[in-house]
Amino acid sequence: MCVRSASTVSMCKKRGTMKHVILGAALCFCALPADAQEHAAAKNLFKDITSPMRTAPESFGGYANGCLAGGVKLFEDGPHWAAMRLSRQRNWGHPELADFIARLSAGAARIGYHGLLIGDMGRARGGPMISGHRSHQSGLDVDIWMRPMTERPNKNQRESWSSYDVVKGRSALDKALWQKSAWRAIELAAQDTAVARIFVNPAIKRELCKTTSDAPWLNKVRPWWGHDAHFHVRLSCPAHDKECVEQAPPPAGSGCGDELAWWFTDEPYKPSDKPPPKDLTMNDLPKACGWVLGAK
Repeated sequence: MCVRSASTVSMCKKRGTMKHVILGAALCFCALPADAQEHAAAKNLFKDITSPMRTAPESFGGYANGCLAGGVKLFEDGPHWAAMRLSRQRNWGHPELADFIARLSAGAARIGYHGLLIGDMGRARGGPMISGHRSHQSGLDVDIWMRPMTERPNKNQRESWSSYDVVKGRSALDKALWQKSAWRAIELAAQDTAVARIFVNPAIKRELCKTTSDAPWLNKVRPWWGHDAHFHVRLSCPAHDKECVEQAPPPAGSGCGDELAWWFTDEPYKPSDKPPPKDLTMNDLPKACGWVLGAK
């Protein structure tokens, strides 16, 4: 028997009035009693879902607190890209993300790269992942490897290859690997109007500031922990996705001044006295995510 909470019933009714076409029934999920569903770690509920919700595409919630309806699976091989680590089942996203990857990789080919290697996007219906990311939940994030595609990887190579870690230690750039990397694709991505932010290692941001310090696109490129072997692209919410939540825009300016210098002090790397973040429950996610999770 399916036990539905009042909030779930309300959501089912609400969705019935919207222009969503759901192929194959059920608007409510019944794997657990309603109260258990609401308090269970959401990552454990999303982790085994390998099919998208077959409806119009829509991102719900924020990048680190959301889910995805109508997602599409990125082809393993495109004209100028290859999807990596297919066993992780993280090559899903909003159709606008798939379109962006096609645009970016085609642009990369025009400036001399054979192609790009595409890392994690999101799960088939978004939501929290069992490991590795706090974001990538709403189908609008993608990791692009710093290692460019110089040859088409086979099935085994997709799992065994590693990207180029272009940063030595905390702050030094490996110039030899940097020159071999896909670093010029960062500028292409930042110039795309669909892109909200790009996260890179602070050493990468500093190198870009040295060579292109007055470029307006540098505003979108933000330093963040990690991101030394890939750059993380985040798209803005699609125009018609009314329940998608944008991140606040980055501060004005290139980001090459004091805010970048801070990353080369000891302050960002001191151990935190804050407890680690708790796993998100279904109660923490937008209510629409219960609908997304349970639809057939």
